[in-house]
Amino acid sequence: MISEPDRIGVHESVESVFPPSELAEYLSELPVDVAVIGDDEIGSCDAVVTLEHRDAFLECEWIHSIQAGVDRFPFDEFEERGVILTNSTGIHDRWVGETVAGYLLAFARRLHEHVANQQERRWERPEWDAGFTLPGTTACVVGTGTLGSGVAEVLGSLGVRITGVRRSGEPVEGFEEVYASEDLLEAVADADFVIVTLPVTEETHHMFDADVLAAMADDAYLVNVGRGPVVDEPALIEALEDDALAGAALDVFETEPLPEESPLWEFDEVIVTPHCAAFTEDYYRAIGDLVRENVDRAERGESFHNRVA
Repeated sequence: MISEPDRIGVHESVESVFPPSELAEYLSELPVDVAVIGDDEIGSCDAVVTLEHRDAFLECEWIHSIQAGVDRFPFDEFEERGVILTNSTGIHDRWVGETVAGYLLAFARRLHEHVANQQERRWERPEWDAGFTLPGTTACVVGTGTLGSGVAEVLGSLGVRITGVRRSGEPVEGFEEVYASEDLLEAVADADFVIVTLPVTEETHHMFDADVLAAMADDAYLVNVGRGPVVDEPALIEALEDDALAGAALDVFETEPLPEESPLWEFDEVIVTPHCAAFTEDYYRAIGDLVRENVDRAERGESFHNRVA
């Protein structure tokens, strides 16, 4: 716990998600000073809301990440210095779920083909049996936490049967069947869509390797809205080149931005989005509400919400 901060900085790195001035204005009624800051002003703040990490944050009392993933932050150093780190778990679930639904609907109704044809002014209908509907299909969501549960909720409303994979294999509301992580090959084998919502850790790095991709049906689609390094990208490219998968929708990559020379740009059945599955006009408000709550908690001497370090 810390005392109520005197000055909160909204770091300029959030600009890639929303204008930092919007969040600063949203928080302007807090009983503390709130300002948009660059790297040279970090030292003037007790707390900073940020997308990226800076070593200067080690001199602050509290850092809030606008993403759920916090692998970019040095946990050991934060704990050694007594810096509190909070994240934004819990705000992205519905937003990302709707994006995933968009991917699945695009593949099912061939919308990505129509968009590509439009760019060429080409009037071309899909093959009679190319399109399908989502009810009756199965999506295996690998990672049944807040994000995965949000994906399951949205897809379930479209008639998709939802299975999941979690470390323990214990049941989770919203999932018809849950497999343990050790049974991943079995879990993905019968799914029409395999959806990755995992953070990157030592355990999950390249979890989706050649063996897992080979276990998927050759008419199945892979969706990754977790973290890029969870999927072995060269193995995925090889599987796509060999028609061992129907396609993929990817919002995250091992290297971001995705290099221009990556073969992933060239596949007709791959949808590439620039790590924006959670983007919405309400993003800064949701972040602001988390910050407000923790300022209130600090004032009352209570533990922080979403504290991860």
